Amino acid sequence: MTTILVVDDSYVDRKLVIGLLKQEPGWVVVEACDGKTALVEMKTSSPHVVITDLQMPEMNGFELIESLRKSDSHVPIIMMTSKGSEEIAVQALQSGASSYVPKRSLTPMLVETVHRVLNSLQENRRHSELMNQLVDHSEEFVLENQVPLLMAASRHLQAILSNAWGLNRSERMRAGTAFEEALLNAMYHGNLEVSSELKESDHQAFYDLAEYRRSTSPWIERRIFLSIRLNSQEVTVVIRDEGKGFDPQTLPDPTDPENLARPFGRGIMLMRAFMDDVHYNPHGNEVSLYRKRVRP
Repeated sequence: MTTILVVDDSYVDRKLVIGLLKQEPGWVVVEACDGKTALVEMKTSSPHVVITDLQMPEMNGFELIESLRKSDSHVPIIMMTSKGSEEIAVQALQSGASSYVPKRSLTPMLVETVHRVLNSLQENRRHSELMNQLVDHSEEFVLENQVPLLMAASRHLQAILSNAWGLNRSERMRAGTAFEEALLNAMYHGNLEVSSELKESDHQAFYDLAEYRRSTSPWIERRIFLSIRLNSQEVTVVIRDEGKGFDPQTLPDPTDPENLARPFGRGIMLMRAFMDDVHYNPHGNEVSLYRKRVRP
């Protein structure tokens, strides 16, 4: 059985939508008159799809989407839009809606759209099941010293772990933080050779120097090498820069209370907190992050 929640403050429109949906065998339809009521109904009925109007009292469609996404809900949402609201439809999709249907086209489009969303949801579930049976996965990247590129690499790593292991939002963010810190350290302290001491004494000077070296030889030629190895039980991420390196034995203890508020060592502390093992090669220009899968 498939449960669909219809949210609309207009009684007439709500009953029209319910009538169209109930014609499909195996579909159970529940209803709510606004976003707040919908959130309560979701806890009771656990719908597979939400179909919502945009303009409603108490909590409108956009606010409902935002609330569901903040709660880490993955239920697909179909937005119903009035005539002349194509721009709003685009905003709804950008906010997290899975699809939309103009209210003037409910009869020919609604049921077909719900079928498409349900089919996509089923495919996503099959993909998750497939990824849960992953035996081995490896990737290698050569990255320039650009922060947006490094952030994209971190998000890619998070997505791989999330798909393969089904990480929840908190676990994914913790892993992402460790990856970001390691990548940024490789760029700022490794390839660009900008010290943490400068960041501590003059925050802006730290970033100004990094920006200058990003476009100046020999720093501009240096790259970051990212290696990912993942299986059903563990992941190892290796990040190597082309800087001069350092002696890992000289790293300050980031857990020392005197160092907690200081810039240097913060990234390493976060990496160690969120990974099972973090270690550098003897030259200090390569860090390996290891994490074992924790099954529920």
